[in-house]
Amino acid sequence: MSNPDTALWRHLLEWLGHGLASLAWWQLLLVALATTHLTIVAVTLFLHRCQTHHALELGPIPSHFLRFWLWLSTGMVTREWVAVHRKHHAKCELPDDPHSPQQRGLRQVLWQGAELYRTASADAQTLRSYGQGTPDDWLERRLYSRFPGLGIALLLVLELLLFGFAGLALWAVQMAWIPFWAAGVVNGIGHCWGYRNFEVRDASRNIAPWGLLIGGEELHNNHHTYPTAAKFSVRRHEFDIGWLYIRLLQAVGWARVRKTPPRWREGPLRAEADETTLEALIAHRHEAMARYAQGLRAACSAEARALKPRQAHRDELSRLRQVRRWLVRDHERLPQDARAQLAQVRAVHPVLDQMLGMREELRQLWLDTSRTREQLTAELRAWCRKAEASNIRMLQDFSIALRAVRL
Repeated sequence: MSNPDTALWRHLLEWLGHGLASLAWWQLLLVALATTHLTIVAVTLFLHRCQTHHALELGPIPSHFLRFWLWLSTGMVTREWVAVHRKHHAKCELPDDPHSPQQRGLRQVLWQGAELYRTASADAQTLRSYGQGTPDDWLERRLYSRFPGLGIALLLVLELLLFGFAGLALWAVQMAWIPFWAAGVVNGIGHCWGYRNFEVRDASRNIAPWGLLIGGEELHNNHHTYPTAAKFSVRRHEFDIGWLYIRLLQAVGWARVRKTPPRWREGPLRAEADETTLEALIAHRHEAMARYAQGLRAACSAEARALKPRQAHRDELSRLRQVRRWLVRDHERLPQDARAQLAQVRAVHPVLDQMLGMREELRQLWLDTSRTREQLTAELRAWCRKAEASNIRMLQDFSIALRAVRL
């Protein structure tokens, strides 16, 4: 006869090994992908777009569910996350930025992003200055903020019951997911590598044009350009899966979008630039500078093609290639050696010189706050006349498009 105690222990070990659900490895993998993606969705929709930037209003059902899931899967307190991220935007790339790779180095932000977040979230002054307007109901005060570690402990117990020892591995992946992808990759790589649609003052970049893995947060340069927009994609080839979820929530009445990125729309061509043109230019200034940058790059390529294959021209061609990346950068943000190279190119290429000079004149229309609306309109009208009177096709086309753009 078998020993009852031995049989009991054997059954207990079998249960600990497989759990109540007894899933195959690939089923457990699907659970991991689904739950970590849900955490990403909760961060980007609830914490980021809704609570931090107020670009989105969520109904009570998704709002409470996502807040509850974040308590289980991350233990993050809404007010703390919001305060740290708002400070990041306010102090971006400055010494007070909580997680700037430009200040702290990419290695530290990528691998120690969670530690940087905890340090910043423990600062009482940061919470007072940047943490206003977040949930302050009974659940927040008595549970979520008071016992942030209880949620992740409950999740661990639940997953051990359901999946046995494999649940411990699943829980570990869930705990590491946000610290690595959000705190590390978005805040680190998103300020070092990738492409830029817009030359904003910070170093933000789009990691990839398909915002799938991190819920659309990959489109980081777009977000820093339009931080209060609920939609992160701005180009036709870009996809923001977070925006897809927002549209689905809208369809059932659980979400309301407050703001999206402005769209460049052209209507009837005005005879001359007027106050409406000025308003449209200021509203679309980031897109206008992006379009102007395309023209500058095209002009630089045209200048390069015009060079004959001689040694002296090969040297000039090399110089053009070197400064091409700096053509669209604001002068005050240029490195010193780039300024010298650019000055040499401008001295040799009058087309680029005029386009760069007029780019700065255009930029001053929204930077200089000392002039009246009438003065700015007159200067924009003069700028368009000057552009269309030039023999530079790209300037002429840009000015005509500017006279057609509408709010």
